[in-house]
Amino acid sequence: MEDSSRTTQDHHGQATDVSAKILPLRQQARVTDGWLQHRLEAVLPEIMKREGFEMWVVSAREYNEDPVIMSLLPARMLSARRRTILVFHLKEDEELERLTLSRYGIDPFYKADWNVDHEGQWEALARIVRERDPAVIGVNCSETFTFGDGLTHTEYQQLAAALGPDYADRIKGAERLAIGWLEHRTQPEIDAYTGIVEIAHGIIAEAFSSRVIHPGITTPEDVVWWFRQRIRDLGLRSWFHPSVSIQRRGEEEVQGDAVILPGDVLHCDVGLVYLGLCTDTQQNAYVLRLGEEDAPEGLKRALATGNRLQDILAGELVAGRSGNEILKRSLATAASEGIKASIYTHPIGFHGHGAGPTIGLWDMQGGVPGKGDYELFDATCHAMELNIKQAVPEWDGQEVRIALEQDILVDKGRVHFLAGRQTNWHLIR
Repeated sequence: MEDSSRTTQDHHGQATDVSAKILPLRQQARVTDGWLQHRLEAVLPEIMKREGFEMWVVSAREYNEDPVIMSLLPARMLSARRRTILVFHLKEDEELERLTLSRYGIDPFYKADWNVDHEGQWEALARIVRERDPAVIGVNCSETFTFGDGLTHTEYQQLAAALGPDYADRIKGAERLAIGWLEHRTQPEIDAYTGIVEIAHGIIAEAFSSRVIHPGITTPEDVVWWFRQRIRDLGLRSWFHPSVSIQRRGEEEVQGDAVILPGDVLHCDVGLVYLGLCTDTQQNAYVLRLGEEDAPEGLKRALATGNRLQDILAGELVAGRSGNEILKRSLATAASEGIKASIYTHPIGFHGHGAGPTIGLWDMQGGVPGKGDYELFDATCHAMELNIKQAVPEWDGQEVRIALEQDILVDKGRVHFLAGRQTNWHLIR
């Protein structure tokens, strides 16, 4: 396990400016299109071979896109056009043939193979299939994973009718192929992911500082909308509406419209998208009282317990284990150490709640049928999401919930905390 416990804010509330790291849109497109070309050449043939597919057909209509197809299209395509059909054929020599049947070409990523003046779109697909005669044809139909279930009912009916009964019998749900494609991170993506997460950390450090929060004036909703505005002003996108909450000594629950006061514990949950990759981060702050220079020792111990739960989970993230097995082993170890733990970790990448194994849900700590049975692979990223509850002596024994979420890479038997993790409280004066 690798832990670079760097923070982006010192104890005097000086936050890091992240804006200089963000590329202009055209340069972003060059980066993501380069990643796509590399992924199509290096990743997809291996996943198709691993999952036993000679052919994969991805079909979607404009504004009703399959969740996979957007990860297969270049930056200039913001949606499918009319109907966009992509065909991947893994040849006997393991070379991957990439074709498109669309009225508008997708050079240089896909070769156009539809003579629009002489055949219909589905006729062209049937011809391509007959010419290559694949034993197994993958389509995106799945009862378990959203990402493997993007082919609509109408598209499936028309595809099967076009292929005819002989080839329709060779159709197989490609959920594991779709998941494998989405979850695998290439080395160029891995090299950049730490910097993407650092941007998220920098934004949180700015929010959890006296530059944004004025105790006695600012409310959690003020900070929530500051996050939304800041992310948008940077030219980035939020993939969910952020949240900010208060825990306060002597109060069971603090309403979201309450004013932030000295002595409060603050928690945020923020996710952004940059270069097509998502972040998902939860961190915590303490609002100093007059005369205080640091958080109470009980709060610092509680944060350390949260870090200990992260370590326990990291130790169980072994490739080949299912999400449910990882969850069960981690919770058992936490219980043996007297930690009140809850784990609800999910994959992250092209999507925030991404493709791969689910390791608990907040309301399903006994395991998640289906999604939790999928195994962990190397070269995948996850949002390590969890919480602990611990009594704080300085709060008269009141329990405090420490919820943490940190983006990680699992690869070659190691867990890397991308851009570090929170091991010290953000302090707000």
